[in-house]
Amino acid sequence: MDYEGVERLPLRTFTEKAYLDYSMYVILDRALPHIGDGLKPVQRRIVYAMSELGLSAAAKHKKSARTVGDVLGKFHPHGDSACYEAMVLMAQPFSYRYPLIDGQGNWGSLDDPHSFAAMRYTEARLAPYAEVLLNELGQGTVDWTPNFDGTLEEPALLPARLPNVLLNGATGIAVGMATDIPPHNAREIASACIRLLDEPRTTVQQLCEHVLGPDYPTEAEIITPRADILRLYETGTGSVRLRSRYEREGNDIIITALPYQTSGAKVLEQIAAQMLAKKLPLVEDLRDESDHENPTRLVIVPRSNRVDMDELMAHLFATTDLERSYRVNMNMIGLNGRPVLKNLREVLVEWLEFRTTTVRRRLQYRLDKILARLHLLDGLLIAFLNIDEVIAIIRREDQPKPVLMKRFKLSDAQAEAILELKLRHLAKLEEVKIKSEQKELATERDSLEKTLASKARMKTLLHKELTECAERYGDARRAPLVERAAAQAIAATELIPTEPVTVVLSAQGWVRAAKGHDIAARELNYKAGDAFMAEARGRSNQLAVFIDSTGRCYTLPAHTLPSARGQGEPLNGRLQAPPGASFAGVLLGNPDDLYLLASDAGYGFVAKLGDLYSKNKTGKAVLSVPKGAAVLAPARVSDMQSDRVAAVTREGHLLVHPLAELPLLAKGKGIKIIGIPTARRAEREEFVVAVAAVPAGASLTLHAGQRHLTLKPADLTHYQTERGRRGLKLPRGLQRVERMGTEDK
Repeated sequence: MDYEGVERLPLRTFTEKAYLDYSMYVILDRALPHIGDGLKPVQRRIVYAMSELGLSAAAKHKKSARTVGDVLGKFHPHGDSACYEAMVLMAQPFSYRYPLIDGQGNWGSLDDPHSFAAMRYTEARLAPYAEVLLNELGQGTVDWTPNFDGTLEEPALLPARLPNVLLNGATGIAVGMATDIPPHNAREIASACIRLLDEPRTTVQQLCEHVLGPDYPTEAEIITPRADILRLYETGTGSVRLRSRYEREGNDIIITALPYQTSGAKVLEQIAAQMLAKKLPLVEDLRDESDHENPTRLVIVPRSNRVDMDELMAHLFATTDLERSYRVNMNMIGLNGRPVLKNLREVLVEWLEFRTTTVRRRLQYRLDKILARLHLLDGLLIAFLNIDEVIAIIRREDQPKPVLMKRFKLSDAQAEAILELKLRHLAKLEEVKIKSEQKELATERDSLEKTLASKARMKTLLHKELTECAERYGDARRAPLVERAAAQAIAATELIPTEPVTVVLSAQGWVRAAKGHDIAARELNYKAGDAFMAEARGRSNQLAVFIDSTGRCYTLPAHTLPSARGQGEPLNGRLQAPPGASFAGVLLGNPDDLYLLASDAGYGFVAKLGDLYSKNKTGKAVLSVPKGAAVLAPARVSDMQSDRVAAVTREGHLLVHPLAELPLLAKGKGIKIIGIPTARRAEREEFVVAVAAVPAGASLTLHAGQRHLTLKPADLTHYQTERGRRGLKLPRGLQRVERMGTEDK
């Protein structure tokens, strides 16, 4: 069924057009600032509405709700909360480099910018800086457009006397594009504009001699390298890094300035979280002593006067919001009405074009007014010179206007002015006043005409006005530019207290760590059916390495292991070993420490502990284990050149040879340490029970049930032979060795 007057469109065409229209609306009328006045529509309407309400910097404050009501009712039919938030932002000195609004009441704080009071409680008026945008508004400088319902007119732009788009910056997210323009210093930007006026071919690099970098409202340091800032201004995109400023007061660290839009309370929370997690033992206490006199004063109390404050602060810079990076994306609506990413030179050149047009329109508007007034004064002077005849015509004629126009060759406006003249103005002195006013206006007319006709005079005027505005509204740079080294977080192992610990591993794979090295690991309490397997002595800030029956190694920080006061926890809960695998040993020490790794098939090699570290829960393959063989408990190496290897089999064969004969590998099967007949090894009739690295001058003790045998260095020489041989038989009663260990001389 067809309906008359109904347009039919494919759904794809309709949705595409509708979304494109919406996108352009958000980009042009909502999210991006205009290069001319640097304002978004809602900001422009707030400033204009306040000026219409008479809320100048010299006026009395009025309720914010009054302003918001006018903005919504006359110019901006959107949500009141969004409008009020935009108004609050322009009043916060920590959000805007040059606030446009002077607020009275609770307008939020640096810790919580959204903690401002409702608009019914706060009062506001325009700040003095707003004159930069409004001073020339009624002088024919801008175009006017109808408001949303066509009952009023509003300015399409405000006649900014300084490039506000750079001074206060802007942030906004549109559809498919965003903007992040940082704030700048008024004097630096004005100086760059003047340089461009004098030298139109000035490059971005030369402009950066004036514009040193962004200038944020807070006084945090800009630590971005000079080359990166220059690249940012050349491309219009990049990032700026801000770092807090601090000073020493006795043994305390006082933070006096935070990065832009950073909450001191949040920073203290971040530091406290590290302290709570025992990741920051260098700090003993935190305090927030901020007040009206000291808006930012955060106190960090180190644990002792031996703490390196610079190293501690470098760690905090790297791990908290005391140092932050800010994106820069100088995307704005240009004079052609299109959103474009611009570099510093393009922004200033285009703004100067806008400013030149504005000043030209202002001068032309004033010239037109002067010419119109001079025209009227000419008519009035004719009337005074012929006052009797004029009075006679007015008294005699029913329609005196055309008669006056014909008799004295007056224009309609001149004749109307004469007829509107009051009797009190017919005094003799009025003729003197008219001639005096004519002279003054003629002088001003000549000056305006010369300026409008001369590029040099126009440039001089722009130069003068920029200098005046910069001096009146500008101030010293707040954010110093300082070259700093990159912040480096202190390694977690360095933050952990270094105390002696003994890591104990049970046969069923339960682990625990006991303080000290004098723990009797075999006498600890174990779960039913479980027993001692291995122990390793080291420091709490070292990494414990566990090796399983498949030859894979896993790593856990020693300080994270459970206390030996209990029975520990199963390693399978924190590590992911292959199905059916069990843990065979534990290693603990420095990354350069050496360990002898071997399988009970008689093969092995020496490895650095650091090569065994793994970042994954699934570990890393280190020791290749022959089929049917098992992994032996690792043995610590004292000296690669002087230690000897001792290997003993289940049948009581002992072999000793120099450790230097074994290779130093990161992973692999290794080489043959002791020879076992292939058939006996395959049937598991004979295998290596244990291996040990015996330091020079040390004894070796072998344990077989209740019996044990200690072999002194000279006794070991009896069993020393070539690597890979069968070895010699131990005395009767020691042919079922279960374990062995070394003892220093």
